Amino acid sequence: MGRQQAILERWFARTAAGGAGTLRFPATEPDRFRNPVGHLLKENLAVLLQEVLGEPDPVRSRAALFAILRLRALQDVTAGEAVTFLELLPPIVAECLPDLEASLLESKIAQLAVMAMEEYRRCRAQLDEIRLQERRRAIAVPVFMNQARS
Repeated sequence: MGRQQAILERWFARTAAGGAGTLRFPATEPDRFRNPVGHLLKENLAVLLQEVLGEPDPVRSRAALFAILRLRALQDVTAGEAVTFLELLPPIVAECLPDLEASLLESKIAQLAVMAMEEYRRCRAQLDEIRLQERRRAIAVPVFMNQARS
């Protein structure tokens, strides 16, 4: 197993075992159809890891973050809790790649964290808007039905 794959496996396992502030899913189920959340998480953590260890591409990073944070927005967690998975990465990389410059790694992760907070807030705003529209529809339908009967 390559170093990058080892980092990914550890990051995924620690994210899955993290408790409050982490995604809830069966981490040991490898089937993508039985565990779509775990599959989505692992797939997008791999993208983010490539972004951190290589040349960052803001479009790829944002797409991977959006995929993860869209799920987090549905859960009752704070913005800080939603992005805790990023905090798990530096010690794992330090274990597996001790020669990597720590300040460069921390800088890239800090940039991802800022993007993640923006994405999370955007996802929450979209979710709040959807909920508001649903409430309006729920109120408008009975009013409309009563007017139609008159």
